[in-house]
Formats: sequence, C-alpha cells, structure tokens
Amino acid sequence: MSASGRAVGGRERGAIRERPNEMVALVTRLILAQAGLSAAIGLSYSRRNGPWIVVTLMLAIALLGLAVVVRSGGPAAWILAVGSEAAFIAFGLVRFFTARYLGGTLFALITLGVLVHPAAMRAFGGPSRRRNQGLGGARLGDLGEAADDALGGRAAG
Repeated sequence: MSASGRAVGGRERGAIRERPNEMVALVTRLILAQAGLSAAIGLSYSRRNGPWIVVTLMLAIALLGLAVVVRSGGPAAWILAVGSEAAFIAFGLVRFFTARYLGGTLFALITLGVLVHPAAMRAFGGPSRRRNQGLGGARLGDLGEAADDALGGRAAG
C-alpha cells in the first residue's frame, strides 16, 4: 500500500474485482478457439482462392466480435451467440455440401451445445425452469379440470 491509502497496482482498498461467471468464460474461450480454428483450417483449405480467403477472414473476425459481446454475460449476448452459432453451422453445412469443407462447423456444434445447456442459460441470465412456471401459476391439473368443465365432462375420457 502507498501512503495515500491506495493499494499498489492502482486499486483502492476494499475494491472488489468482479469475476465473470465460469460458464460465460468457458463459452467465451470456446468462441475464441473456434475463431482461431476456423481461420487456420479455412486458410489452409482455401488453396489461395481469393473469395474464400476473404469469407474465412470475415467469419473469424465476426467470431472474435461475438466473443467480445458474449463476455458481457447478458441475456441479449446469449441470444446473439445462439443465433450466430446456428448461422455458422448452417453456413458450414452449405459449404460442406458444395466444397466438402467442414472446418469449424463441428466446433460450432460443440459451442452451440454448451450454449443451450441449462447451466449456460442460467449463467447468461436466461429464464430459469421452475416447477410451476407459466400460465400465471396454474397447475396442469387445474387446466384439466377447466377443460372438463368447459366440455361438459367429455374431456375426462
């Protein structure tokens, strides 16, 4: 500590550095690895084909931008990540059917699988699954009884 009461390194005493959620950090690392992997495979596979080199670099840059957004850990970042990964998978499958190229698509499937895991959804502030969720707290039995009353007893079988 210095004489002014500040900690060495520029942080004040009592300042707590927020640590990102481990699941958000995992998804961020997966997307960064996907960007590097897809760029490395794409550039080595393109055989100096100008348009594919440009497309590969644009995808890698888009993935790096997605990693920056995902690092925030908000619900909008989760939706953007799921949509982007789904689009990347679709693009990879089209590219596979036209050019027998699959670089990065398998990694996108893995990343999308991690993103839709319930723990990742909770980490990004997504909807939590509760036992009596939806319909204003009505239970399924209440809905069955209401249908039975509305149909004059014919819904019970």
